[in-house]
Order: sequence, then structure tokens, then C-alpha cells
Amino acid sequence: METCRQLTVKAGLCPRGHSLGTSMRGKSRITRMGGGLIRSKLFVCSFPAKKTNAACKALYDYLVAKGKNGKLALIAVCNKLLKQACAIVKSDIPYQPDLTRISA
Repeated sequence: METCRQLTVKAGLCPRGHSLGTSMRGKSRITRMGGGLIRSKLFVCSFPAKKTNAACKALYDYLVAKGKNGKLALIAVCNKLLKQACAIVKSDIPYQPDLTRISA
């Protein structure tokens, strides 16, 4: 995959809204067009990640505090895990939990 966005689309975790002009019909949902196996594995991994991974914990707590559904917050954690894995593979640097941004 070239970008993390392509990986997110391949896993079926990108959101899709039903819009017609300026009006929205219903809620935005994930597309579920990609592989179900990777999506289900990421969902299972999101449970411990929301407790141990600092970035995932912050994202989950933020979304729940905003009043979002717990499942929606877990899907956002799945997306975050996928982006973290993509960044680790692209940068070829081992995961460092306290590293927030790579300085150039």
C-alpha cells in the first residue's frame, strides 16, 4: 500500500455518509467494503489498546466525553491502530510509546 488512507480503505474502516446536496440522510457508517478478517482482528485488538496505548486511550476518552457511542469510538481506535502500524512500517522505526512526532 502506498498510503495509510489506502490501507484504511482496504480494511473497510473509512467512513461514508449518505448525502444528497447539502442534506445528510442518516448516520455516517464505515464502508465495510474491504476485508472482514483484518477489520475483525483490529476490533478485537482495540479493547486492550484503549487501555494500554496512550494515543488510543486519549482518542477513545475524547470521543466518549463528546457523547459518541462506545462502538464508534472503538472503530476510531481501530483506525488509529492501523495508522500507527502503517507509520511504523513506512518509517522503519520501532514503536516508541512516548514518541509523538518524528522531527526532521
